[in-house]
Amino acid sequence: MVLGSPNNVAPLDEAELLERAAGLAGRNLGELGAATGREVPPDLRRAKGWVGQLMESLLGATAASRAEPDFPQLGIELKTLPVDVRGKPLESTFVCTIELPEMSRAEWATSRLQKKLARVLWVPVEGTRSLAVAQRRVGTPFLWQPDVDEARLLRQDWEELSSLIARGRTSELTAHLGQVLQVRPKAARGASRRRTLDEEGALYHEQPKGFYLRATFTAALLARRLILPRPL
Repeated sequence: MVLGSPNNVAPLDEAELLERAAGLAGRNLGELGAATGREVPPDLRRAKGWVGQLMESLLGATAASRAEPDFPQLGIELKTLPVDVRGKPLESTFVCTIELPEMSRAEWATSRLQKKLARVLWVPVEGTRSLAVAQRRVGTPFLWQPDVDEARLLRQDWEELSSLIARGRTSELTAHLGQVLQVRPKAARGASRRRTLDEEGALYHEQPKGFYLRATFTAALLARRLILPRPL
């Protein structure tokens, strides 16, 4: 099978996307980086988005940073997931940024979060820091969409968290709120600020935030599937 996609060409359909994804399983990031002409960073602390960008290039994602799924023609989002040797997620998963001024008008059915999580192609990748980046292997990708219970939990958390944001009560948002979702700061620099309104309509500056899936939620998804090729 030919590795990756030529010139970042988008897959024609879901079957082609899944075929490309299946071809990545078991390969290491050094091999995949060489196939795309990308230099593998010595570590990911200063190249946090490198793995995701590599997968986007190999699979033909076209949305870039736009507020839509990575494969807009298929309605599929791409998410890489760093896991340990047992296949457990090492961190929460960023889903999308929160446009604070828009939350007062937002509805779940048309929300950015709902669109991003309607269908997700998960690509697990070894992420143990003691393992050289080039040696880290890709696990078995799989396509997921929320079942009834998962959709209910996502909507419930989104509505609770969005309600606080819409009322300007962002100071009450902590990582402890939400069963499967959480709100966390999302900015390259901790000093970054955006203008928004508080509960009384007064303008103030707030650090950019994003919606994240809890590691316990993604762990439950991975637990039902074979994640890493054997032997480890």
